[in-house]
Parts: sequence; C-alpha cells; structure tokens
Amino acid sequence: MGTSTPTPRTMHAIALRCVAAVAACAVALLAIPAAASAAFGDARILAPFPADPGFPEGVAVRDGKVYAAGAATFGTTGAGPSAVLAFDRATGAQAARYDVAGENLLGEHANSSIAFDGEGRLYVLNTQLGVYRLDQQGHQTTYSPALPDLKSCLPPLVNAPCSPTVLDLPPLPNDIAFAADGDAYVSDSMQATIWRIPKGGGAAKIWYQDSRFASPYIGTNGLRLNPAGTRVYVTVTVDMLAAASVYSLPLVGQLSLFHRFAAGELPDGIAFGSTGDLYVAMASPLGAGVAILRPDGTVAARLTNPQGSLVAPYDGPANIAFDGSGRILLTNHAPVTGLVTKQFSIVDTEVGDAGAPLFTPLIG
Repeated sequence: MGTSTPTPRTMHAIALRCVAAVAACAVALLAIPAAASAAFGDARILAPFPADPGFPEGVAVRDGKVYAAGAATFGTTGAGPSAVLAFDRATGAQAARYDVAGENLLGEHANSSIAFDGEGRLYVLNTQLGVYRLDQQGHQTTYSPALPDLKSCLPPLVNAPCSPTVLDLPPLPNDIAFAADGDAYVSDSMQATIWRIPKGGGAAKIWYQDSRFASPYIGTNGLRLNPAGTRVYVTVTVDMLAAASVYSLPLVGQLSLFHRFAAGELPDGIAFGSTGDLYVAMASPLGAGVAILRPDGTVAARLTNPQGSLVAPYDGPANIAFDGSGRILLTNHAPVTGLVTKQFSIVDTEVGDAGAPLFTPLIG
C-alpha cells in the first residue's frame, strides 16, 4: 500500500502548496504525445485515475491494457466500493471498471496490488476479502481469505503464530507476486510478515517474519521475485529506527540487506528490469520518482521531478509495471495532495528497458 496517512494534518500545508503545481504541470504533461517520449526519463501522464475510488496502488499491463487498483488508503468507511480499472495502453482511455462485490462499506476497505496468472486472470489484494480473482469477463471469485490478525510478540517468537512487532497492529496486505511454481507471496505491512498462498488458493501461511520489517506504520511493502525466481526482494518503507530499506531473501536461506535509503525516502513498489536492475517507486513528497538499483545494490540512476515541482510528473508513485517496449507505468498514489486535490494518475515513463517477465503460472 502507498503511504497515505490516516492523520494528514501535519502534511496539510505541503498539500496546499502543491495544488497549483499539480494543475499547471498536469496540463502540460497531458499535452505530450506518446511518440515524443523517446529520451530516458521522459514522462507523461497516461491517464487520470478517478477520485472514486482514488489512491491507486497496484498496476499491471496485459494485452494492450493497463490495470490499476484502489483505493489503497485509510478512511474509506462509508465510501464506495474498491475497484480495478483498465485503461487503453496507447490512448489512456478508460476501457473497463470492476467494482468489488462483497465489501462491508461501513468498515475500512481497500484494494492494493494486483497480479496476473498465465490464463489472464487478475488477482487482487483486498483488506477485507483477502485475495479475489477476476476472470477475463470480470467475474469475481474468492482465491484466498483475509489475512489473520496476529498478536504482537517480540523475538524470540512465543505463542506462535504471532507478529514480531512492538505494536499490535492489524494485517495490511500490500503487494503480491507469483513464483514459477504457482505459489503467491504477499507482503503484510503492519505485521512484519511475508505470507505464502499455495498454488490453487486457500488460506495464506506465514512464510517469513523478521523484526527488521516492523514499523510504526508501513513496513514491508513492495515485493517481487528476482528474474531467476530464486529470491524474494521486499522494500521496508520505514522501520522502527526510521530506516528505509530493500531486503533480499532466498527461497531457502537468510535475509540480507540489498540497499539502504536515506531516512524519509519511502521506497514502495518494485519491478525488475531485463538486466536485473531493480526499479523502486519512491513515494516521499520531497523525493518522489524512481530509483534504479544495479544488481549489486548500488544506485544506477534516479528519476525525479524537475526543480520547482514536488508533484509532477511523480506524485507519490506506489507501484511499477513494465510494458515490454521500454517504458514503465506507475500509479501516482498522491498520498498528500490527493487528500486535497483528488488528482490521481498513471505515469508513463521511458526507461529503455523492456523489463524482466513476471512469473504468470497456470493455476488451473
């Protein structure tokens, strides 16, 4: 999930200063045709994301369409249903909308990240429903029930299952990625846990927990398997020491630090490039954009807003998807300005990298 805060008052002043910049820059970016974006880092707004549901998170590309899910935020009690929207990859026109069925709209509800299987079915993380699946006709079925609420217990873990956290926080499913064997891995931002859902669905099981994932708010966040399918990479947006990190974890083995960002940089969703570079959505209002990390964890490049702009073209990007032709799509989660302007969008950026293919297994 992106970094929307349920108590935004401390950032309200920043949001108000951003309003004028959003309007001016968005108009300019919408005027840039796709064919003109040829240089590395050239970015445009592909499509606005509607304020209902707002706060987009997950993004995926398939068969000429860009899919995005929301609202990945708090404060949704009484709001309309969460949804997945599809946009034409070439024009940005909205092609379809799939509202969630079965949410209790009188309680907190949210969609976060999404993933496709090999049959073109879309799997969506939902805070109330767990993982639900949309077939190619948009029919919704349950794949995995909601994550359980674990009690807090610091290491050594006792009375398991429990969460290695100081605070007893509810589950917050954030990102989902398939492995080649059909198992799905899910990050849980508030319970310092990575869950595994077996091929075919069913209840999620604890796969890995670590007190280094613990956070006062958003800990484990973006999650992807490396192109070889041997390691899980996960971002920790902010830990209990205010550090921001990317960790690497073999499917069998020990956790290791891959990269440490400066405090407050807020790494979010991730995606692997074709040569093994790791693209990281950076959600901080003061450094929004994309960090590109080499396979050794060093920084290869940063894509950021031009001087004088905090929110255009990047306004708290939450997740990344490659389109296979050298460009990336990012959801502008707009964690601060979205509380005021309600302007959310999908950003289209040239990176000259086709991206590593995601694992899209045949689930059956």
